[in-house]
Amino acid sequence: MLGKRANRRIEAYQSELLKTHFLEVDNMYRKMRGWRHDYRNHIQVLKSYTDKGDLAAISEYLDELERDLYTVDTVIKTGNPMTDAILNSKIALANDRKIKVEADAHIPVLLPVSAVDLCTILGNLFDNAIEACGSLPEESRVIRVYIDLKGNQLYISFLNFTSGGKLKKIGNVFKSTKGGEHGLGLGRIDDVVKRLGGYISRNSEEGAFTTEILLPVRENEK
Repeated sequence: MLGKRANRRIEAYQSELLKTHFLEVDNMYRKMRGWRHDYRNHIQVLKSYTDKGDLAAISEYLDELERDLYTVDTVIKTGNPMTDAILNSKIALANDRKIKVEADAHIPVLLPVSAVDLCTILGNLFDNAIEACGSLPEESRVIRVYIDLKGNQLYISFLNFTSGGKLKKIGNVFKSTKGGEHGLGLGRIDDVVKRLGGYISRNSEEGAFTTEILLPVRENEK
């Protein structure tokens, strides 16, 4: 009975997670479509300022467009469409919360990871990092992401700065400050990594938290 309850809870959490990430991705692409739709109007405004010789207005309008474009630009192009969608939607969310993201990601088109598993891993890692950065001064809010192939394994690294000292560790698990679904999210990452035959390591230092994951990649998936 307890096993069935746990499974139902995990399924409900996973469904809600996918729904949340879908909405974030959809919101990002909706912004991009809206900007493209307005492109002709922007050109007409700039032509109008050009006809008037109003260089100051042109410069101000271009600065405003640059800021607006930054919020919808596809920042990361890894080579894997699903990963691009997840990472870029999360980067857009982080930018909305004034969090700087430094990302370097290179991924083969084919992966030994389903879209659901990838969403679980990357989505939770990003959500946890964004939440941890929220209590920091704006200039200290930084998330560093690195994803690449290392031999026959896919290497994923997330680092985010945190407030306070090291997180408390109970056994091999760091104690969550949120509890509840946050802890369930960490457990879901662990379950997916274990099922895929991978390796995960978490490390808490003074003012920083790092998660490293290795997932096996077969030869025909490189």
